Amino acid sequence: MKNVVLILTSVSLNAGAQIIMRKAMMQIGEINIEEKNFISYLPQLLGNIFLWISFLCYGVSILIWIIVLSKVEVSYAYAFSSLGYIFVTIMGVLLLHEQISAVRIVGIIIVYFGIILVARS
Repeated sequence: MKNVVLILTSVSLNAGAQIIMRKAMMQIGEINIEEKNFISYLPQLLGNIFLWISFLCYGVSILIWIIVLSKVEVSYAYAFSSLGYIFVTIMGVLLLHEQISAVRIVGIIIVYFGIILVARS
């Protein structure tokens, strides 16, 4: 059970990083490397606190994932990473007011049941 908690913590931090990074990019705006050099965007990117928080979440997630992989098989642990799709979708809808289609909901339900099967193995 302790391993599952570590896995879920890592996946949740990774999913949270995605949402926070999206929030940062909503503030910064679209990056169009066809019009401007990517380097010209660096001041905006490096000055955005949400982007830095997302990096921190990713970093902590990776450290926890290292601990996870020292304890369980990667084929078991990585299946749980699919929960990230579910977490990100739910947070995207609740926090960023994103719209999701019925087809995407069905896909998420299929992923969920796949994770249940792997967790029981």
